[in-house]
Amino acid sequence: MAPTTAARPSGAASGSVLGPVIRFWQSSYASDYAGFTLLLAGYICIQFFVEPFHRMFYINNLNISFPHAVVERVPVAMNFVYALFIPLFLLLLYNTIAGSSVHKHHVSILGIAIALVLASTVTDIIKNMVGRPRPDLIARCSPTAGTPINTLVSIDVCTETNHHTLHDGWRSFPSGHSSFAFAGLGYMSLFLAGQLQIFILSTTDDKVHVRGDLGKVLVCLTPLLGAAMIAISRCQDYRHDVYDVCTGALLGWTIAYWSYRRYWPHLGSLRCSEPYPDPGPARRDDAANYGRIRDEEEGIRED
Repeated sequence: MAPTTAARPSGAASGSVLGPVIRFWQSSYASDYAGFTLLLAGYICIQFFVEPFHRMFYINNLNISFPHAVVERVPVAMNFVYALFIPLFLLLLYNTIAGSSVHKHHVSILGIAIALVLASTVTDIIKNMVGRPRPDLIARCSPTAGTPINTLVSIDVCTETNHHTLHDGWRSFPSGHSSFAFAGLGYMSLFLAGQLQIFILSTTDDKVHVRGDLGKVLVCLTPLLGAAMIAISRCQDYRHDVYDVCTGALLGWTIAYWSYRRYWPHLGSLRCSEPYPDPGPARRDDAANYGRIRDEEEGIRED
């Protein structure tokens, strides 16, 4: 009988050029980073190459006849400061002071990054598909003299030559500032609520109490107040109406919660201040769910 061909040693693959790539992909967060990269690339492409659907409009429509604010209360750059850089700095500062592990630093950053880029991408996709006129569309458009009133007209009547100023007039719904603010600051609020354990229940003398006092609750609500102020500023600048900012806020908050729960237990868990464990290669066999257990199995004590 011919000798059986020996199996290739498992170390051969690891020693090849693809070895580091394979090991990285087999780690639990490889798909997260791949997804984040694709989302970021998609968002950049939307910004540079996609124009919105242009709804027809009436030039005497008072709902879109507000003045165009050249100077915004919260410019795009400052929204990045308020909803990205400040929360990121505070997350790192808190974890550093608390002496947190590298894993906790890692998932804190990864969670807020995914929340922000996903909220931005989804918001811009909806914006361009809906093509809702902003409240300041007429000022942006500068219709040609003699454009008939009480008649639906298209973008063809506009004389504005600045491409961004004109086409951005059809990106009203939902508010991007609002979704971005509630994604970043909303994630920060959830993080603080978990670290301060404001929703954990305990019992004394057969009575149920909430551990988090009002001071801790207010600390956790502060980021949400900041996000609400950013959203309100968009109405003050006549960039959006209440419908736009409320929808954007709900979208951003929903994505923030979804991203947070991918890495952290629910806020009523006794372990809410620590992220789910890192399911590295040593945990792969018994950590198909990233080491998670169901919410009702978290072991919340009521006695």
